[in-house]
Amino acid sequence: MLEPGDPAPDVSAPNQHGESVTPDFTEPTVVFFYPEDFTSGCTVEANEFQAALAEFRELGITVYGVSMDDVDRHADFADEEGLLFDLLADPDGEVAEAFGVSTDLGYADRRTFLVADGEVRATDAPDPAGHADEVLGDARSEFAVGG
Repeated sequence: MLEPGDPAPDVSAPNQHGESVTPDFTEPTVVFFYPEDFTSGCTVEANEFQAALAEFRELGITVYGVSMDDVDRHADFADEEGLLFDLLADPDGEVAEAFGVSTDLGYADRRTFLVADGEVRATDAPDPAGHADEVLGDARSEFAVGG
């Protein structure tokens, strides 16, 4: 798994709208990997990132959720939950592999990466509940912004 100080990988994947997305890891970015759309923990985590999305954006941080679900399932999940950030479809686990996230059980392990300036700045293996607020606090500390 990538660790703080490692270079951020170059990745691209389709989002829930079928648009190819290549995150700009020179800018502050959160990439959270989660096992599966519509499961209880993953729904809690995604909704908490959505609830904090305005605060992330105020800090100039882009948020991406990544799972091995396909574009159509991501679209349904985003619509049902009102998610306004990109969910990247990684059905073959290529994005997960680039970050060193295990897919041995047929889904991505729950891992979060804070990335900026082309490198991993922090990582976490979170519990879903309260995770978005933890990441927001970490981001404020890491980038010495906000309060």
